[in-house]
Amino acid sequence: MVLSMDRWVGKVAIVTGASSGIGAAIADALVENGLLVVGVARRNELIEKRAKELSDKKGKLYAFKADLSREDEILSAFKWTEDNLGHVHVLVNNAAFLSEELLTEGNTETWRRGFDINVIALCVATREAVKIMRKNDIKGHIVHINSISGHEVVALPGSNVYSATKFAVTALTETLRQELNTLGSKIKVTSVSPGLVVSEMTVLAKDISDERRKIMEDRPILQAEDIADGVVYVLSTPEHVQVHELTIKPVGESTSFVSQINT
Repeated sequence: MVLSMDRWVGKVAIVTGASSGIGAAIADALVENGLLVVGVARRNELIEKRAKELSDKKGKLYAFKADLSREDEILSAFKWTEDNLGHVHVLVNNAAFLSEELLTEGNTETWRRGFDINVIALCVATREAVKIMRKNDIKGHIVHINSISGHEVVALPGSNVYSATKFAVTALTETLRQELNTLGSKIKVTSVSPGLVVSEMTVLAKDISDERRKIMEDRPILQAEDIADGVVYVLSTPEHVQVHELTIKPVGESTSFVSQINT
């Protein structure tokens, strides 16, 4: 199997939650590989700063400010992209939300925001990307940044509905794959499921309990760039190969890269 990013050079990608962590690393990696990347996040000033730092790369990074819990702002991001850069060829649904609290004592609005960002926003963005790809006969790629928590409930106190939202992403990935097959579409879909990653949701979080921090600090951990490399890998596969699920775990926890490839 020959891996190449050449067919994506000059094409448009949208990455949600691109202001920091995994989303930032993915956006940067795609720019390095020649894509025109729209980073969508509330803290767009962080994306604008990185856009300047990446100005000498093959591709280009653009910032679009949006709250992913609002459908109208997601739609605006797609419209701006279409009007200013062209048709989207790659969508990376990376935005995620987690607030530490117990399921038995938690706040309903916090849970609702988790589902709005982790599930509903992913569905809305996917719908808009697929509509554009099908209308313009684009053999695009949808990448969902999932989690090992979408395949097993990790024993980490205070995770409340997070694992439930990620199990939903696992189901939605397979649902989309089946729908696209039924439609005869050549659009690919991939779920990328990392283990523990250094980010503002994990060891860099400022508002987590000492117990939760200690559990995470005692475990093997990945860097955001490891996940970005995984995304580049799945995008590099030939058009007839679909990596449906890519699980990335740090050495010492389990197998580092386990991929299930469907053709």
